[in-house]
Amino acid sequence: MAGAYAQSAHVRTLHVFINGIVQGVGFRPFVYRLAQRYALTGSVRNNEEGVTIVASGLPEALQAFVSAIESDAPPAARINRIEIRPGKDDSTEPETASFHILPSCKGQRPSTQIAPDMALCADCLHEILDPADRRYRYPFTNCTNCGPRFSIVNRVPYDRSNTSMRSFPMCSACSHEYRDPLDRRFHAQPNACPVCGPQLSWHDHTGRVAEGDCLESAAQALARGAVVAVKGLGGFHLAVNGCSAEAVSTLRQRKNRPSKPLAIMVKDLETAASFAHISEAEAALLTSSEHPIVLLSCREQTALASEVAPGIGTIGIMLPYTPLHALLFAQPATPKALVMTSGNRSNEPICIRNEEALQRLQGIADWFLLHNRDIVTRVDDSVARIMAGEVRLLRRGRGFSPVPVLLPAVTADILACGAEMKSSFCIVRNNEAYLSQHIGELTGTENYDFYRESVDHLQNVLGFVPELVVCDQHPDYLSSRYARTRNGRCRTVQHHHAHIGAVMAENKLHDSVLGIVLDGAGYSDDGTVYGGEIYLADRNGYSRLARLSHLLLPGGDQAAAQPWRMALSLLYQHFGRKALLEEAQPPALQSISRSHRQFIGQMMIQGLNCPKTSSCGRLFDAVSALLGLCLYNDYEGQAAMLLERQAVLTDDEPQPPYPVILTKEADVLVIESSPLAALICSDLAAGVPGAVVAQRFHQWLVSALVAVCAELHEQTGIDSVVLSGGCMQNKLLLETLISHLQIKGFSVYAGALVPMNDGGIALGQAFIGGCVCV
Repeated sequence: MAGAYAQSAHVRTLHVFINGIVQGVGFRPFVYRLAQRYALTGSVRNNEEGVTIVASGLPEALQAFVSAIESDAPPAARINRIEIRPGKDDSTEPETASFHILPSCKGQRPSTQIAPDMALCADCLHEILDPADRRYRYPFTNCTNCGPRFSIVNRVPYDRSNTSMRSFPMCSACSHEYRDPLDRRFHAQPNACPVCGPQLSWHDHTGRVAEGDCLESAAQALARGAVVAVKGLGGFHLAVNGCSAEAVSTLRQRKNRPSKPLAIMVKDLETAASFAHISEAEAALLTSSEHPIVLLSCREQTALASEVAPGIGTIGIMLPYTPLHALLFAQPATPKALVMTSGNRSNEPICIRNEEALQRLQGIADWFLLHNRDIVTRVDDSVARIMAGEVRLLRRGRGFSPVPVLLPAVTADILACGAEMKSSFCIVRNNEAYLSQHIGELTGTENYDFYRESVDHLQNVLGFVPELVVCDQHPDYLSSRYARTRNGRCRTVQHHHAHIGAVMAENKLHDSVLGIVLDGAGYSDDGTVYGGEIYLADRNGYSRLARLSHLLLPGGDQAAAQPWRMALSLLYQHFGRKALLEEAQPPALQSISRSHRQFIGQMMIQGLNCPKTSSCGRLFDAVSALLGLCLYNDYEGQAAMLLERQAVLTDDEPQPPYPVILTKEADVLVIESSPLAALICSDLAAGVPGAVVAQRFHQWLVSALVAVCAELHEQTGIDSVVLSGGCMQNKLLLETLISHLQIKGFSVYAGALVPMNDGGIALGQAFIGGCVCV
């Protein structure tokens, strides 16, 4: 920006307008300190568009001031746009007036961004552990660099009066910090201390207040094996001793969660490394300001109970991200690892209110560690994994929501209603896409209420209600039904097109791409169930160029819950009626009652409730069941996760993939999967280890997809490939596929901070639907 200001002895004035995440992150005191450094006069204030600055001084000082705003902004700030306008030249000497921080002003429709909740910073951690500090052992300590933001705000501007902290007037000491521009708590809206701020309380399972130190009592209860409901930042956790098989089993039984993996929280990186292998990138992610749950490779023979994450070889670990967590782990009695799972009953939203938790978690929790700071909106923990060298979000929540995605092309202001599984929604305002926090499975009234509350909350925070609405083509999704209740124009976007659109939006792709979408089920254009497709796509449309061959879904959705049905379907697709003979079936299927297998066989023969599917997720289920890894899914994706784990267990030299056969039907390339039935059964009969079979299957799928892309490149000339769909959460599949495609010269793109599963669908809907509506 050197050329923007001519050297001059005259005092100049600049008006600087900054848009982005610049409220609630210490931006105004940062600007104040810069103004002091460069001897500038003027003011800074929040408004509904972000931060506005009026600065007067010598030209060279103004130049340095603006450069420092861009280069030295606070860690949690994210500057999207800086606009600079010259003001009137005032005099030949700098003014004697000082630089001021002015109260926030209100005006037209808000366009500022709200910061996400941020993990406890090192300075605040030091204070709560220092006996000489006035915030010693205070569990609600925060500053402009950390603490609650999105979960406590009702509307913008981000001022205390617009948050749930309005119920806690600051004491004189906190007020002094709040007003001191050189204090790191200057204008920290949640600022509080033991004198004036929120407080903990300890309750038994009936809700009655119990005597004693809250933190010490909670630690002792956890050490005894009790289930403790802990009110956190964006909702409740259910906590138990992660090193106690009995405690974990008790939680699973009470929550009706037989085997779905549970996340743990540990005190520090050193403790985390005793349970899992941690790379530098994974360590950096664990300790980032977002502090997500990070999926890591388990160590063998640790103190962790095997019941925490049975059979999958990975464990989700997070570090303490609130003062409450840090103080709990500072208690001598606290177990080395705490299971910290969402405070809800299965398939319900997490609890956020004390009365709600005492009622809904009754019978699950033995004790309740509560506090009296209201949570305005539910925000679950984010889940991430390092794959192919990048942070990939599997669940987007705390720390990441509602940070917007800046769209690469003009997009109308619009509400995108998302899908049904791993539901989220997206609001586009001023070409910024605000993808909501994880909502969950949109299959019950409680989650639907949570969904509608969250839409209302984000609209309130953003300060506007979109008139345009877009949703999935599936007419029976609750999200689609919700879209039709809105009073605006509504259009639909095909499920897989939205998957591709999400990756295009995040990676700022403009031109046509080859899109590989591998998932469990996608609404189709031809009456079949999609799930393993390759498209030619851009924002304006798509055409399906290739797919996996069809299998039958015996019993419809029941086939997804019972992978053995898909194994029988794969056998039937290749062998026909002979698949129903005992000798044609591997030992794993023979553990299913013969009458049940025959019944499903007759359904397929007669075509009763057996829709066709090209789903990659169901193909994973079939292979997993043939190997005897998973005949019944206790949770979504279990069979596939166990198959992935099996594939990485072998230390032998990689075996060649199963042969790839491509055919063509109605100008669509087809990857024939049915020959796998005979090949896998032959390997199993010959005593080939299951790990080798699993590995060969993964290699077959990669080889087939690469072969298809190579052929489609010859047809289209396109060398950009987008990867999406829930199956791409498979680390082995994603990394191998990216590597092989890149070797062939393709540019490969996949979701990173936007989930590749259905949690990212809403962004793709908005990007595509907003294009049509502009």
